[in-house]
Amino acid sequence: MSGPTSRLRMLAVAAGLFGLAALVPRPAAAQGSVVIYCGVDEAWCRAMATTFEKQTGIHTDMTRQSAGEIYARLRAEKDNPRGDIWWGGTGDPHLQAAEENLTQDYKSPQLGQLRDWAQRQAERAKFRTVGIYLGALGFGYNKEDLARRKLAAPACWADLIKPEFKGEVQMADPNSSGTAWTMLATIVQLMGEEPAFAYLKRLNANINEYTKAGAAPAQSTGKGESLIGIAFQHDLIDVAKRNFPVQVVSPCEGTGYEIGSMSLIRGARHPEEARKFYEWALTPEAQKLGALNRSYQIPSNTATPVPPEAPDLSRIKLIEYDFATYGSSATRTRLLGRWTSEVKNAPR
Repeated sequence: MSGPTSRLRMLAVAAGLFGLAALVPRPAAAQGSVVIYCGVDEAWCRAMATTFEKQTGIHTDMTRQSAGEIYARLRAEKDNPRGDIWWGGTGDPHLQAAEENLTQDYKSPQLGQLRDWAQRQAERAKFRTVGIYLGALGFGYNKEDLARRKLAAPACWADLIKPEFKGEVQMADPNSSGTAWTMLATIVQLMGEEPAFAYLKRLNANINEYTKAGAAPAQSTGKGESLIGIAFQHDLIDVAKRNFPVQVVSPCEGTGYEIGSMSLIRGARHPEEARKFYEWALTPEAQKLGALNRSYQIPSNTATPVPPEAPDLSRIKLIEYDFATYGSSATRTRLLGRWTSEVKNAPR
């Protein structure tokens, strides 16, 4: 059928469809964009990015890397920053980036709501970073594999260099991993530099692989690929909660810890959106996403519930970690150079 009547009917149908389309819910209109360099577990990174985008309409572009890799990236991009905000990862590289003027000072109005250690992290960096969570270092072992081999369970750092663990220990490379840098700095602080390097050389004989990511040794231990994995305790707890036979250990001599941090990147292309993410990330609502995504660190906002799975710090012998010294670029460069030449690259 053709003619005026047909055209009128077609117009009526089109108008009806247009009306229905207007009733369909639409996502929030785009409100700018932000580029996030994320230093925690991939699932937590994704949850932070997608939730922030959904709640604000700000488009998020998230890249996940280890803390040492992000720090190196900021140095490489110093004259032409590609990222806007660095969220997560161990605090030492954040302090080193602050010292090198790679990050922007910013004092959040929420600072007073944060735990003392988070506020001290901000003060150390002249407010170029802030603490967002705390995690204790340790190691774990595969209970089934240990029982099968009839070996005594390791309880101390000193146990990891025993000959029966040759080729059975895994840790990350401190050049790329914030976890492994914390381990290197911890051993130096516990033992003194020369005894620490003597220990690390002996430990090297028992290492089966230096991984790029700090959480990888925990996963390897859970799967039975390594007998022992050096990692943050929350990463080991995550593996154990997924029904892998991992026993978490707080070393008897004492252990170090991280203050996971957040920093605004100097010269960022989207500074306003970065500050919005910064403020949102300090809220209890945002910090709860950690435990919901199997990350069991202690959150920095005092109003954020501490996950029941989180390590009980009252039962862990934490050292007086010297963040000022081991958050220094000069100390990092010197110790990493020495570790690479004398430990990693040494003949076995």
